[in-house]
Formats: sequence, structure tokens, C-alpha cells
Amino acid sequence: MYQNAGSIHRFKERPDGRRLLSIIGFSVTVTPAQLHALVQKELEGIRDARVVKHIRNLLVEPQVFLRSWDYGADGEAYPCWSVLDHVKSSTGIGYCEFGFGPECPWGLVGLAGSAHRSLGMDSGWFSTFVEAFFESAAVTDLPIWRVFKQGARPYPGVALTTEADWDSTWERVYALRASDPDDRYHCAQDIWFRSDA
Repeated sequence: MYQNAGSIHRFKERPDGRRLLSIIGFSVTVTPAQLHALVQKELEGIRDARVVKHIRNLLVEPQVFLRSWDYGADGEAYPCWSVLDHVKSSTGIGYCEFGFGPECPWGLVGLAGSAHRSLGMDSGWFSTFVEAFFESAAVTDLPIWRVFKQGARPYPGVALTTEADWDSTWERVYALRASDPDDRYHCAQDIWFRSDA
């Protein structure tokens, strides 16, 4: 038994040998070791060493916190594991089997202790850790951003620039949008990863 964020958590042994974490009436079937393994498997599919290094630097020892469920009754909350912390933005990536899980168990969340201690909106939850990372504030730290011109092509279009930081890439996007308002310009990255890693 251990204590975390003011509530008692217990591991229970199941007949099949798996351990369940019991948190205020919830049985959580994933363990910190399993979360590490899930993230590691996805990191193996990322081909850019800068991205992998950045993610590894932000990973934390998984801890479980109750997060409010904004789509339910007043006071409804679910256990959610914190997996990655981006202190600079006070946001992170969590894993939750409830709410938007199990179909989309990886979500963008406020850090523990922040004012935003909920599971948030459905648009912030993803089926893989890597998808969540590439939609997080943490990815904006990396100099992987390029200006794309979409035109009639599928999003994001054709890259016009080499990689640069987030802010300078957006400056170029805004300048192009102002000088050529009839076309579509985007700030995006083209780091390839396998979502089925």
C-alpha cells in the first residue's frame, strides 16, 4: 500500500496473477512497468533521435491522480497516470483507462497541482502516446518545424523551408499568409513515426 495525493492506493492480486491497483473504488489494470513498456515500444517507432531524446528527458515515474470528468456528474473523477511532464507549459501526458479510454487512453493534461486537474476535452485524447506527444506543448521545444504551402494538396502540403524553431517558423507562416492571402500556409513537422510501433 502507498499513499499519493492524499488517497490510499492498494495493489490486489487477481486469480490470473495480474495485479490491480485499487483507487477509491476503481480497479486500474495497468501498472507503472506496463506504462514504461508501452511508451518504450512506441519510441522504437520514432526515427528522429532528437525527438526520442526530448521525450525521454520529460518522462516521469508514473503516478496516479484523480482527475475530474467534465462530461459526467458533479464531482465525478477517474484515476489517471501522469507519464510525461512538461514543466515549462504546466502540461503533460497522462494515461487513463476510464473516460476517453480505453480507445483513447493517452491525453494532454495539466500537471498535478495545477489549476487544470481534469481529464479535459475529447480532442486532447489519443489512441497512442506518440500522437499525444506530437499534439502537446512539449513538442514545440524542438527545432523540427517547417513552413508548408498547402494549395490544392492534402494537409499539410509541400515543405517550403528547412527545419527551424517553433516561433520563427510561425513568423514566416504569418508573413506568407499576409503577402499571399489566397493560399494556405502552415507550421507543421514531418517527423515520421509508426503509430503501430
